[in-house]
Amino acid sequence: MATKRFRCKVCGYIHEGDAAPEKCPVCQAPASEFELIDEGKKGGLDKNGNAYIILYSTVMVVLVAALLAVTSLSLQKRQNENVLNEKKNAILQSLGEVDADGNVTKNYDEFITAYAVDENGAKIDSIAPDQVVDMLFDLKGAIADKTYPVFSAADGRYVIPVTGQGLWDAIWGYVALEADMNTVSGVVFDHKGETPGLGAEIATPKHQEQYKGKKIFEGKDFVSVKLIKGGAAKGAAHEVDAISGGTKTSDGVSAMLYACLKNYVPFFEAAAAESAAATEEESEVSNEQNVENNE
Repeated sequence: MATKRFRCKVCGYIHEGDAAPEKCPVCQAPASEFELIDEGKKGGLDKNGNAYIILYSTVMVVLVAALLAVTSLSLQKRQNENVLNEKKNAILQSLGEVDADGNVTKNYDEFITAYAVDENGAKIDSIAPDQVVDMLFDLKGAIADKTYPVFSAADGRYVIPVTGQGLWDAIWGYVALEADMNTVSGVVFDHKGETPGLGAEIATPKHQEQYKGKKIFEGKDFVSVKLIKGGAAKGAAHEVDAISGGTKTSDGVSAMLYACLKNYVPFFEAAAAESAAATEEESEVSNEQNVENNE
């Protein structure tokens, strides 16, 4: 006959034997305070044993992990949509399409046309607009593949995404250009971990306002825009003030702008020529109409 196990209901002492002891050796409780804890057990686990505790803990860990995984997957789509909306809003913000409270005033899908160009500046027809937007999640990878996202605004301006390295981590942004593909219409910068009050100032409107009207070409030569320590020269077309106390971040922004925008030079040149030709054609048509009206 298998040995029975009895538990003292007073102190929890476990006794093994055919019957409960006359007195608990720990708390001196009488036999009447003992209860049989494994009578009729048929191969089941003892809930007080180590095996049961380990199994129970393992099952709970697996269940919690599975629940967290399911929750994460169910929220991932929504999280990606939120990030995507932030990127679309940043593109509109770089164009200045915001109100006094910082809310965008244009509908991205109605105002922006997205496409990609190759290293020669030619449009890549095989890449759909949705795929172009997806490139923003791995812009470095897209650049490595020599596929460059372009966001064309309905008013003739363009937005170019840029990415680089600050002092501590990644920095990125969007540069809006006028139809001449030379004049900066606006910028939006952001960062992952630059120092608050120092390098993080690149994300402030005060810093970003400096870029409006700056030029990225000197004649036919691409020169970009550079952040100057100690302050940009008065009237300088290619310089803005660097961040005070944020030299490394400022250098990172300068390097980011030059490296990323340089990839688009063939596209800039082709687009600028096309814009100039369209402007000349419109001027000729207007002159002809004026002549006809005068006659």
